[in-house]
Amino acid sequence: HVRSRRQRQMCIRDRLITGGTGLIGRALIQGLNTDNIIVLTRNKKNAANILPAHIKLISSLAEVNFNELDIVINLAGESIVGRRWSEQQKSLICQSRWHITQQLVEKIQTATKAPKCFISGSAIGFYGRQGAKAITESQKDVYDEFSHHVCQKWESIALSAQSDKTRVCVLRTGIVLANNGGALQKMLPAFKLGLGGPIANGQQFMSWIHIDDMVAIIMATINQPSLTGIINATAPTPVSNQVFSETLSTVLSRPCFFRVPALVLKVIMGESSDLLLYGQHVIPDKLLKNNFKFQYPSLQIALKQLLLKCDNNTNNNN
Repeated sequence: HVRSRRQRQMCIRDRLITGGTGLIGRALIQGLNTDNIIVLTRNKKNAANILPAHIKLISSLAEVNFNELDIVINLAGESIVGRRWSEQQKSLICQSRWHITQQLVEKIQTATKAPKCFISGSAIGFYGRQGAKAITESQKDVYDEFSHHVCQKWESIALSAQSDKTRVCVLRTGIVLANNGGALQKMLPAFKLGLGGPIANGQQFMSWIHIDDMVAIIMATINQPSLTGIINATAPTPVSNQVFSETLSTVLSRPCFFRVPALVLKVIMGESSDLLLYGQHVIPDKLLKNNFKFQYPSLQIALKQLLLKCDNNTNNNN
């Protein structure tokens, strides 16, 4: 068995991942379960403490021979939430995505034996603020704001790598739910205390995705040539912020009485509060048409699994 695994891995060309220490990157590396992974990182010491020992860590793309790569997965980017959007922060958010994507594209384009697939991140923020109307990858009517500006150029750069040698998939990712980071981890303290609740009127839609399904989507883009271009990486059942808050409170057996006024968020977060005050009702049409099976299509099922796992981990550590 060990010999056959090694023989299979010898036949697999290397897979390069940027953003490998992030929430999605860490889960993906665990899901890939292969030795043929290279991770580009700015901090090798930190990455070595986070990632499995067999992962090859590099600090520059000059250390990679793109002729030996099978897949390139680009997940790098400064977090768009959590800090006020000063002009300096906006520049960091943009350049942390655009610059590395441009570098990867140039390396792919000049390779004589180019990677067969380039998977690059994006976000449903591409659509800008939307109402309750369900939108798919074919949506043309976007709201021109900062999140759209970031994603539009990010995607344009990535898609320029498309050729008869390299298939490009751009993942417009929703709110990733996980028990070890991301949005859910930020929400839990207040909701566990019974102090959580909807934001503003609660009617803005939240298009979410369970971390396990997010990894499965990336695996599908690697293995299914029919998946190409723009792909909405969201669960098929987006909900309003009101419903999300009520569901999380119910799963935690806590009340859902409090409401966060829009004005308070705007004062604290400035322009970046728009990400919480407005939303998108996104449908993963391309995945559904390609018969992708979501393990967690229901928000309640997703939250129960994540919170049960979180409780088990806490108990095991005590």
